[in-house]
Amino acid sequence: MNSADFINFSLQIGAMLGTAVLFGQLMRRFKQPAILGEMIGGIILGPTIFGTVAPAIYNWLFISSPNVVAVRDASIKLGMLFFLFVAGQEINLGDLRTMGKRAILIGLIGTLVPIGVGVGLVYALPRAFWGPIAPEHFLSFGLFIGMNLANSANPVLARILMDLGLLKSGVGATMMTATIIDDLVNWTLFAIILSDIAPNQTAANTSLQVSILLVVLFFVLVLGIGRWLGPRGLQWIKKRVSWPTGLIGVTTLVIIVTGSLAEGLGINAFLGAFLAGVALAGDDPDHNSAYQVVSHFALSFFAPVYFVSMGLTANFITNFDFLLVLIIVITAYGSKTGAVLLGARLAKMPINRETVSIALGLNARGATGIILAGIGLANNVIDERIFVALVTMCIVTSLIAGPSMNALLLHRTTVKAPAGANRSDL
Repeated sequence: MNSADFINFSLQIGAMLGTAVLFGQLMRRFKQPAILGEMIGGIILGPTIFGTVAPAIYNWLFISSPNVVAVRDASIKLGMLFFLFVAGQEINLGDLRTMGKRAILIGLIGTLVPIGVGVGLVYALPRAFWGPIAPEHFLSFGLFIGMNLANSANPVLARILMDLGLLKSGVGATMMTATIIDDLVNWTLFAIILSDIAPNQTAANTSLQVSILLVVLFFVLVLGIGRWLGPRGLQWIKKRVSWPTGLIGVTTLVIIVTGSLAEGLGINAFLGAFLAGVALAGDDPDHNSAYQVVSHFALSFFAPVYFVSMGLTANFITNFDFLLVLIIVITAYGSKTGAVLLGARLAKMPINRETVSIALGLNARGATGIILAGIGLANNVIDERIFVALVTMCIVTSLIAGPSMNALLLHRTTVKAPAGANRSDL
C-alpha cells in the first residue's frame, strides 16, 4: 500500500466512522439502538444516496483503488471477529438450565417453525421470483431465508428491556434465554448452509454429510473444551502475564485462531469468534475487566464501521423490490409471532399481554440479522435484491419491537436504565 492508498484508506474509515457516530447518536435520541442509525447512515453514504448525488467523489473515495477496497474489507472482517466474540460473551449457557421448559420451548418452537415457514415460502413461489443465484443451491437458499425469518437479535432485545426496566424480570429472562436457543440453532444451520454452498476449496472437496459432521465437531471442540479449559486457563494465565494487557493479547490470539479454523473448515470466521465468546464467558471479575476493554473498542469502532459498510454493498433504491420486501416482512413477523405464541402455549403459559409482548419483542432482528444477511451476500447465498429485502426487514422489525413492547408492558415498567447502560450501542 503506497502513500496515496493509505490516505484513501484513512479517509474511507474516517468517513464511515463519522457517519456511524452521527447517525447512531441521532437514533439514540429516538430511543432506538444505534445499529439502526449506523445502517441508515451507511445507506446514505453508499451508492444509494451519496453515490447517486456525487458519483465522481464517491467513486474516488470508495472504489478508485482495488487494493484499498481489499484492505478495508479485510480490516472490517477482522474487527468484526471481536464484535462477534463480545456477542458470544453475552450468552450464558447456564440460563438454559435455570429457566427450564418455558424458555427452551419458546426458543425452539420460535426458531424451528419460522425456518420451516421460510423453506415453504421459497418452494411455494416460482423459482424465478428469487433471482438467478437461488436455484444453484435451492434448499440451502430456502434454509437461509428461513433462518433470517427466525432470527432474534439478543443485543436489541437487551437494550429494549433495559429501557423498560425489565431485563431482570421473568419476561426479560425468558426472552433473553430464548435468544440463546435461537443463536445456537441459527448459527449451526448457517454453518451447514455455507458448507453446502462451498465458499472455499476445503469445503468444496467434502460432502454435505462430512460438512455437517465437521460443524458438529467444531461446536463440541470449541464449546466443550473451551468451557472446561477456560476457567483453568484463566487462572494459569493470570500468574504468567501482565494484567489485563496480557489477557487481552491472549484473548485476541484465541479469537484469531478460532476464526481462522472456522474459515478453513468452510464455516465462517464469524461463527468461530462467536463460539469462542460463548466458551470463554464467565463471571470472574478480573476476566470481566479485560473483557470490558475488548467490548468497548469493538462496540465503539469495529461494529459501527461494519454496519456502515453494509450500506456500501448495494444500492437500496435500484435493488428495492416492494413486493419482495412486503412478503418477507409480513412472513417474518407473522411466523415468528405465531411460533412464539405456540411455544408459550405448549409450555402452558397464558396468552396475555406479557406473552404477546415476548412474541413481538422476539421479532427484533437488528444487528444479528444484518450480519447474517451480509455474510450471505458475501458468500453468494443471496443477491443484492434479496439482501436489501432482508436488511429492510431487520430495520422494520427492530423499530417496531420497542414501541409494541412498551405499549403492552407499560403497567410493568420500572425506573429506566441510564442512557449509557451496557449494550446500548447495539
